[in-house]
Amino acid sequence: MPAETILETPLLQVSDYRCAAGPGDTPFTEVHAGFCVAYVRKGSFGYRSGSRAFELVAGSLLIGHPGDEFVCSHDHVLGDECLAFHLSPALVDAIAEGRDPWRTGGVPPVAELAVLGELAQAAADGRSDLGLDEVGTLLAARFAALASGREHGDAPAGPRDRRRAVEAALWLEAHSHEAIDLAEAAREAGLSPFHFLRLFGRVLGVTPHQYLIRSRLRRAAALLVDEERSITDVAYEVGFADLSNFVRTFHRAAGVSPRGFRRAARGDRKILQERLAANA
Repeated sequence: MPAETILETPLLQVSDYRCAAGPGDTPFTEVHAGFCVAYVRKGSFGYRSGSRAFELVAGSLLIGHPGDEFVCSHDHVLGDECLAFHLSPALVDAIAEGRDPWRTGGVPPVAELAVLGELAQAAADGRSDLGLDEVGTLLAARFAALASGREHGDAPAGPRDRRRAVEAALWLEAHSHEAIDLAEAAREAGLSPFHFLRLFGRVLGVTPHQYLIRSRLRRAAALLVDEERSITDVAYEVGFADLSNFVRTFHRAAGVSPRGFRRAARGDRKILQERLAANA
């Protein structure tokens, strides 16, 4: 099946799968290379692993266990599309916390998992300021909790954890111009990525990636107001990897493009009036 790797970190690899197989194609046996949580965003296919068989439709999850053989078939419709998260053993250990839900096989559409799947797709498409590794971790953790039937709330953060979260935010602010992923930030905080993500959000109310993006946007706004450098130079200086991503993210946050923001800062009242009217 054609696949495109869209993210690879020490925690996980994210792949976009687009299959064009149909009823006339002969299924064949494959083997899961590692732990996998795949969100079916479009189409449908049959999934068989051992004695278990599932019909997976949009909103379903496919759960893979390393070494397990499986067969995918398309007896009813043509093609499917999936966003797959291939999880490292270390991340699986942190998420599972003694549970073993990884031979579930297939999960039917469950509202909160489907919502997280669509949020992951938005992050993959650049339509969210959440990190794709963050949403993938949350999706896998929520699946594991539901599959094992073990619900537990987070205890209030104590002084030591609150200090850890604040120090992590200060570190992210100071290094926001650099390429930082969840694993690196967690390592700096001395926590596993899963527990770091949970702690940071519990204390500060945003994910580490959201805080990182907002730090970059704050700095970009200051540079756009105070300096004459080009929009492209500002984007790269504050830490965005490409101009289009910066322009899209800035516009989503500010309601105007970086160029429009600069014009407004220099006295173009029309832009500000249009922005205020849009929010009225």
